[in-house]
Formats: sequence, C-alpha cells, structure tokens
Amino acid sequence: MEFFINLILVFFTFSFVGWCIEVTLKYRQFGRFINRGFLIGPWLPIYGAGAALITLTVAGLTPVERGIGTTFAISLIVCGLIEYLASYFMEMRFHARWWDYSQKPMNLNGRVWIGNLILFGLGGVAIIHIVNPVLYGFFEQLSLFSKEIIAGCLSVIILADYSVSHFVLKLVKIGVESSEADNTEAISKDVRFLLSNRSIFYRRFADAYPDVIYRTEKVKARMEEIRLETEKFRIEAEKRIDELNQQYEKNKAEWDASIKAGREQLRENLEPTSFIKNNLIEKQNQLIELLYDESTAPVPAKVLMDEIEHERLRLEKRSW
Repeated sequence: MEFFINLILVFFTFSFVGWCIEVTLKYRQFGRFINRGFLIGPWLPIYGAGAALITLTVAGLTPVERGIGTTFAISLIVCGLIEYLASYFMEMRFHARWWDYSQKPMNLNGRVWIGNLILFGLGGVAIIHIVNPVLYGFFEQLSLFSKEIIAGCLSVIILADYSVSHFVLKLVKIGVESSEADNTEAISKDVRFLLSNRSIFYRRFADAYPDVIYRTEKVKARMEEIRLETEKFRIEAEKRIDELNQQYEKNKAEWDASIKAGREQLRENLEPTSFIKNNLIEKQNQLIELLYDESTAPVPAKVLMDEIEHERLRLEKRSW
C-alpha cells in the first residue's frame, strides 16, 4: 500500500516538474507565460505517467538488473510508447494533433522522434538514480496517513480538473467538426475565434496549444485528394517515360545508321583532292594491266600505251 501511495506521489511530483519544464520552454520561445497542457492545473500527466511507469518497471527488474543502460532503455521505450499512444488516442478522440514531429529526423508518424526518445532515456536515468532516492527519502519522513491524505486530495483535484478540461476539449471538437474550412490553418482560426468568446478556461486552451494541428473529415478528404492527384501524376510521368524509351529503342537503329552515313560523308568530304587523284590513277593502271596484252594489242593501242608510260614517267620525275 505504501509503495502504491509513493508511486502516486511520484506521478504528481513529475507531472508538476514536467509542467514547469514546458512553461519554461514556451516562455523562452514566445516571451510570455503560457499554461501548458490540456489540464487547468500546474501539471502534465504525461510526464508523471512516464516517471511512475519507469519507477514501477525498474522496481520490478531490480532483483535482476539495476544498471544505467537498462534504465536508459526502459525509459526510452516506456516514455516513447506513452507519448505515441497519447498522441494517437487524443487525435482520435478530439480530432486534433497536439504535437507533430513530422519535420524532425527519424520520427514515427510524427508522434515521436529520436531526439525526444534520447531525452526520455536520459531523464529516466536521472529520475531513477538521482531524483527518486532524494524524493523517497523525503517520503519516508511523512507518515503513511499523511501521504494518503495528500495523494487523495491531489487525485480529487486532478479528476475535477480533467472533468472541466474535457468539456473544453469537447467544445474544440465541436468547433472542428462544424467548421466549413478544408485546411487545418483555417480551422485553427475558427476554433481560436470560438474559444475567444468563452471564459478564461477556454481562452487558456487556445494559448496553451498555438501550433495544434486539427484533423477533420474535410481535411482528411482533401489530403487524400492531393495524394491521389500526386499518384496519378506519378503514373502518367512513368507512362510517358516508358513511351519515350520505347520510341528511342525503335528509332535507335535508324539514328545509328544515319550517324554512320553522316560520318562517312564527312570523311569523304575532308579527304584531299590529291589523294583522290592518286587513287584514281592507281585504279586506272590496274585496269590497263588487266585489259592490255602486248602480243595481241593493235598498233594504235601500243602507241597509246607508250604515250601513257611516257607521261607516267614524267609525273614520277617531278618533285612538286
């Protein structure tokens, strides 16, 4: 019983510590106080739940393993699972995503990412090996009855807080579902205007989550439409590329023959005239040798042959 009461006190302690951390970070970001969390009071249950589950899990493994590495791994897994499930169920319940890590490296569906997981692991090590020993030392100074009173009162307060906050979130859900906008930015403006006309509790929620991403059927339908259009464009592009490849393969032989003919024509056009003349004379000499027979040639043919030989000798004697 005392272990269970201490665990409840751990939950409330770290819920408050987590709230302080979030408020400090947002103050540095926006330069003003922002009451973080969907609850009105100064607590963030997701931090308390993480610390309590880490404490419970490590306590169960204490007889087997108490190393820092084990604590780090347990904290990373437990807190990562809590953050993922909290994001998923709150989005399903209220049609809004309270945090989104889609732009962060190594994220899982935008709900968790590696940077936070590492911080969860380090935080778990600090909780188990540094903070909890001091915290439990303080708990030992209180009687069990005193701790029961404190835990009971805090539990009643947080339940009342949850009831009020739940009504606020229901109003947000109604605003999201009734909005005629088809994108999350326009829906955010509608919801913020709706909450601005309500009490301070409603306005607090609008300030607590300035970057909330709303999901409605219209937004989802528009996102699906964009996805289908993108897929259609991709298919058409691939089809066009295939057609171009087929056309290239079909005309490749003709293009190769045309290029070869062009190269041959260019080579012939660039060949010197003297080379052509010499080649022509050589071919004529070969033809004469094939057709001329000294023993049977008539006298005019012999005379012409002598003149050709004479001119050939003259040409060979020239040096230019």
